[in-house]
Amino acid sequence: MITVQNTINASVEKVWELWTAPKHITKWNNASEDWHTPFAENDLKVGGKFKSTMAAKDGSMSFDFEGEYTEVEKNSSIKYKMADGRHVEIIFENRGDNVKVTESFDPETENSEALQQQGWQAILDNFKKYVENSTL
Repeated sequence: MITVQNTINASVEKVWELWTAPKHITKWNNASEDWHTPFAENDLKVGGKFKSTMAAKDGSMSFDFEGEYTEVEKNSSIKYKMADGRHVEIIFENRGDNVKVTESFDPETENSEALQQQGWQAILDNFKKYVENSTL
C-alpha cells in the first residue's frame, strides 16, 4: 500500500464534514490548479457509494473516481473499495486542536508508485489548505 498524510489545523468535526460533503469535495479534490472536480456525490454509509468526476479544466480529459464504502466510523475512519477493486483506508486521528489524516491505498499498475504518491499527496495538501482557509 501507498500512504500519504498531513496534519490539519482544525477540529475533527470540521475535517470530517469538509472531507465527506459533496459541496466541499468539489472545491478541494484536485492535485493541480489545471484540474477540478465538477461533480461529486456521496452516500456515506457501509454499502453506500461515492462518485466524483475529476477533469482537466481545458476539457481535454476526465475520469470518474468511484467506489463503495466497507467501513465508516464517524470522525475516525473510512474504508472503501474502488470500482477497480483496489482498497483505501483513511484514518482521522483527533489530536484536539488538529487532526492527522493518513490515507493508505493499493497502487494501480498504470503509473509509478512515486507518481501515485505525489498525486494523492497533492490532493491531501490541497484539502489541508481548503480546510484551514474555510470559515465553516
